[in-house]
Amino acid sequence: MKTVRKLLYREVFVAVAAVTLAFVSLFFFFDFVDELQSVGRNKAVGYSVAQALVYVALMVPSHVYELLPITVLIGTIFVMARLANSSEFTILRTSGLGPWAALRLLLLMGLSFVVLTFAVGDYLAPLADKTAQLLKAQFQGRITVGKTGAWIKERQPYSSFSVNVAALASDASMQGVRIFELNNRGEIVSLTEAQSGTFGPGDSWLLRDVRRTEFVVADQGPARAVITQQASFSWQNKLSAEMVSAAVLRPDRMGTIDLFQYTRHLRNNGQSAQKYEIQFWKKVFYPLSCLVMVMLALPFAYLHFRSGSTTSMVFGGVMAGISFVLLNNVLGDLGYLQGWQPWFTAALPGLIYSFASLSAFGWLVLRR
Repeated sequence: MKTVRKLLYREVFVAVAAVTLAFVSLFFFFDFVDELQSVGRNKAVGYSVAQALVYVALMVPSHVYELLPITVLIGTIFVMARLANSSEFTILRTSGLGPWAALRLLLLMGLSFVVLTFAVGDYLAPLADKTAQLLKAQFQGRITVGKTGAWIKERQPYSSFSVNVAALASDASMQGVRIFELNNRGEIVSLTEAQSGTFGPGDSWLLRDVRRTEFVVADQGPARAVITQQASFSWQNKLSAEMVSAAVLRPDRMGTIDLFQYTRHLRNNGQSAQKYEIQFWKKVFYPLSCLVMVMLALPFAYLHFRSGSTTSMVFGGVMAGISFVLLNNVLGDLGYLQGWQPWFTAALPGLIYSFASLSAFGWLVLRR
């Protein structure tokens, strides 16, 4: 069994690596061609071809994370179909490799791809993507989510704050900061506007070029607004740099821990967190889809090739992988619109494909 394991694992790892390299190279080429449109556009900053190559290279870990379940499926199908076509798998079966033993071998191998997918998606891809966005901001000037900016809410014992950040600069500082302070009755108390802001030591923001408006309601007489100008202002809060980045950047580029902390912050402040909860559970379940893919690939080793070829089997694997990605995206949006449980929305594509793979395994392998 040790010899069989070594043979099977070596073949699958080499095939998956080759397929991943091919897909990543294709995405790298497309991304680079797309970035060439921005080269030389901002002559003051000088966005060059070399910087575009660095930016595209930093996007590679995100592509690897997105592609790994698909490449695992295609690579494993290719190996299983080739072994069946050359009758090597038939020899392994006559040597005592039963269906359950083969499934167990593939699932153990799939665990290594689960760990790899989790490590890339949770550590390498978020760091590389954030670095890429900050690099691109050096010639674009800033990172923003649109004209309205990003909104964050912060509750404190005797008041609440609605914070609007227009954009993030290339040095990770904030631009166009507005802080609306409300009392426990929901009445606006003050408005703080700053041209820029940075994350200071501890739980504080250091705001610069501040215009602060305080709304004073007297016991007698009309209410009035007191406007002051300050060069700097320190605001105590519990909004970390990761939370602000989460509100400005795409949630699917965040790590699992950051997503969990941000969703908890949204719930604690009475905000809708379903979008980020779905993304959190997707981060949890997505690496496990590698196990589903190796299960789906095993029945290809038991197919007869009189009516097909290895190429057609690989093409079928490509179609199955694409359909998995499409189903994952469609069900995620559908679950968000219909208000489904976030964990169920994220787990449903894997459950559907697990049922399909187990059905194919039972019909093609056990019954036939």
